[in-house]
Amino acid sequence: MSAGLSSPAAAIAESLPFVPESESPGWGGAVKRNAPDVEAGLSPALDVLMQTYVRAAATTALLVAASVLALAQAKPPAKPAAPKPAAPKAATGTKAATGTNTATPAGTRTPGAGPVIVVETTKGTFEFETYPNEAPRTVEHVLNLVKKNFYNGLRFHRVEPGFVIQVGDPNTRDFTKKDLWGTGGSGTPVGVAELSRKHLHVKGAVAMAHPGSAAKADAQFYVMLGARPSLDGKYVVFGKLISGFDVPDKIRVGDVIRKMSVKP
Repeated sequence: MSAGLSSPAAAIAESLPFVPESESPGWGGAVKRNAPDVEAGLSPALDVLMQTYVRAAATTALLVAASVLALAQAKPPAKPAAPKPAAPKAATGTKAATGTNTATPAGTRTPGAGPVIVVETTKGTFEFETYPNEAPRTVEHVLNLVKKNFYNGLRFHRVEPGFVIQVGDPNTRDFTKKDLWGTGGSGTPVGVAELSRKHLHVKGAVAMAHPGSAAKADAQFYVMLGARPSLDGKYVVFGKLISGFDVPDKIRVGDVIRKMSVKP
């Protein structure tokens, strides 16, 4: 380093190389620079630059210190409380279904109804009340068959989903006579057509099947799986389900009546 260089500007000037004319494109003549010449031109500018640098560094240091202090003093935000689940609204009342096709609540009896018949099947048990006031001969006829265990072991030979299930043919005890299922009976018909418009073919109604005349109804009866007004006045409705409402819908052809009895 030259003996005359003592400032930062002089140190920077000392490090600058000599640039010959041949290596400086665009220059019109040779300019030889040495350290004292460079120092004289650059010293004021570099001093200003260095002062600006020092001020910027100091300012940055102050900002960093202030940020650290602020972070140290700041408290973490309080954890928000978990929202409480809203209380469920009370259910509003709904109107009960109306109409004759509505199932009767379990155990509900029709005023004036007669004995209750219990039907135990392989798919469950259902019970139906009888109407001796409107169909006395029919009810008596069926009760006598029940007490004689006529229906025990018989199979349902007719099942039409949404319409009816039907049983009462003794031929159904024998699978070799399956072609005859639905043609047999006890051999003794009711003998009178006790047709009435008081009890209709609604879901759960129990009525007597017949070969063409209601008076010739014998042992076969059916349970309605849905309302069928077109049958009203043509077949004798002598009962209606009061329990086991879901059982008839489960019945399939070949399912067995294990036992039928009169409820005490």
